[in-house]
Amino acid sequence: MTRFYEESSRERGTRAMAQLETSDRTATQGGALDERPGLAVVGVGMMGREHLGIAHLMGRTVLRGIYDQSAESLAAADELIISQGGGSIHHYPSLNNLFADPTVDVVIISTPNYTHWEVVQTALQSGKALLVEKPMATRLEDALAMVEAVSHYEGLFRLGMQYRFKAQYVDVFAEVKTRNAVGAVKTISMSEYRPPFLDKVEQWNKFNRYSGGTLVEKCCHYFDLINQMADAIPQSVYASGGQAVNFLDFEYAGSPSDIDDHAFVIINYSNGVRASFTLNMFSQELYEEMVVVGEKGRAVALEHATFKRDEPSAGRLQVEVAGHPFYASQDVTYPKRIEESGHSGATFFAQEAFLDQLAGSGSDSATVMQGLWAIIVASAAQASVRQNVVIDIDQFLRGYGTSVSALSAAQ
Repeated sequence: MTRFYEESSRERGTRAMAQLETSDRTATQGGALDERPGLAVVGVGMMGREHLGIAHLMGRTVLRGIYDQSAESLAAADELIISQGGGSIHHYPSLNNLFADPTVDVVIISTPNYTHWEVVQTALQSGKALLVEKPMATRLEDALAMVEAVSHYEGLFRLGMQYRFKAQYVDVFAEVKTRNAVGAVKTISMSEYRPPFLDKVEQWNKFNRYSGGTLVEKCCHYFDLINQMADAIPQSVYASGGQAVNFLDFEYAGSPSDIDDHAFVIINYSNGVRASFTLNMFSQELYEEMVVVGEKGRAVALEHATFKRDEPSAGRLQVEVAGHPFYASQDVTYPKRIEESGHSGATFFAQEAFLDQLAGSGSDSATVMQGLWAIIVASAAQASVRQNVVIDIDQFLRGYGTSVSALSAAQ
């Protein structure tokens, strides 16, 4: 198994496009003798439908059916499948019915975040390959319980932390980790500027009790990236944030929205690396940035996406080290067909890596322990915002019946 950054974005995009062209020419309808893995999707809201579209685009699985408690989401999924040339698709009447289906080998779980642990508890009885969307859970106690349960699971279990497969992050990791372009890493800075949360089923993402807080729901992707780049255990977290603009007058079912729409987070790691994260969710456009600074200079990964015009997102990489060929920033955007499949093409490659692992090869995707450490940082940051104090990670974890040493030994 190779690390997610051992294949450049250009190599990855070129290879995937060649495979898609082959798939286009050899597409089948998935008959009874089809040997491709059988796929079921639990939760067919926006993220679930993104996975459905990518599964169709890849052609590596046979869709056996879908499950969702929302009639509206089921109807939207049916419409998508028909638009792709498919016929009527089976709607499982229950989770137990889905996980008992012997024709299903692979299950993607993309239900509302606060239901992940509940669904996983049923899924772990099946032995099927499971891909659970981020965040793994919205409460740290549920994430810890999931880690313990998955440690005994014999099937493949991975998390959909797909941002690590965005083109600019694949390439900046390669420069820093494989080519040692900036030397020993000293500081990491990430930021996201974007418009507000989109609408979700029953508006669950507008409330802390369902989302776990914005730093958990939205930002676990970034904490995963920062953790992987720092390559060490977080020691302390300090955060400041609040609700300044978004949903100040928003109510659903009589409850006012209480999610943060901006934050600043500082993380100190056991190896001396220091990191920061900035979030702003009342911007017009989407901008992401990761800046990694080492002894030799800095590497910068950028993305810009617009919600105002029919334009693709654009990823760029710059390595400010004397003599480096990327001293002037370079376009690293995936080919349009992949980029448009969702999350700038990252979900495509996350699903691909998962299926490759099922087949016994391929790039690594996020493990349950990596997902847990992202949730630990995010949960500590949410606690810091509420309490206005620096959170010592070991003391924080002891409040949940574990410790840094216990979790480090379990990795």
